[in-house]
Amino acid sequence: MDPIEAMAALLVLVNIALVARRSVWNYPFGIAAVTLYGWVFWGAKLYSDMLLQGFFLALNIYGWFNWARSRAQAGEVIVLTLGWRMRGLMVGASLLAIWGWGTLMHRFTDAALPWWDAGVAIASVVAQLLLSRRYLENWALWILVDIVAVPLFAARGLWLTSAVYLLLLGLSIWGLISWHRAWRRQVAA
Repeated sequence: MDPIEAMAALLVLVNIALVARRSVWNYPFGIAAVTLYGWVFWGAKLYSDMLLQGFFLALNIYGWFNWARSRAQAGEVIVLTLGWRMRGLMVGASLLAIWGWGTLMHRFTDAALPWWDAGVAIASVVAQLLLSRRYLENWALWILVDIVAVPLFAARGLWLTSAVYLLLLGLSIWGLISWHRAWRRQVAA
C-alpha cells in the first residue's frame, strides 16, 4: 500500500464528511488531499485526474473564502439551487468538455482509459465548482463521479482509492440528504 495514497484517502474522507456537515473546516483537509492525490495520479498516468488536483486546489481556496463569507453573513453556510435552464446548460457544456478533453488525452498522451478519466475529471470540475458556490446539485454530480470512479481506479490498480470512492459514494448520498434538508429549512424560513 502506497503511504501517500493512504494519507490522501484519509484526508479526502475527513474532507467530505465535513463538507456534508457544511463545515468550513473541510477546506484545509481538502487542500492537503488534492496535493497528495496530484502526486498519486501522476504516478498512475491518470493525467486528467492529476491536472484536476491543481484545479481543485484553486477551487478549495476559493470555496473556503466563499463559505466563510456565507457563514459570517448568515451564521451558517447557506445552500443554493440552480434553475432548470442552468442545469441544462451545465450538462451540455460538461458533455462537450468531456468529449474535447477525452479526445486530447487519447490523441496526445499515453493516458490510461482517457474517456473514463476525462469523464471523471470534467464532472469533478463541475461538481467542485458547484460545491464551492454552495449549490445543492453538486451532490448529484459527485454521486455520478463516484459510481464511475470506483471501477476506473480499480482498473488502474489503485485499490485503496477505488475503495475510498466507494465510501465517498455513501458520503455523497448523506451529503445530498443533509444539504436538501438544510435547503428546505431555509426555504421554509
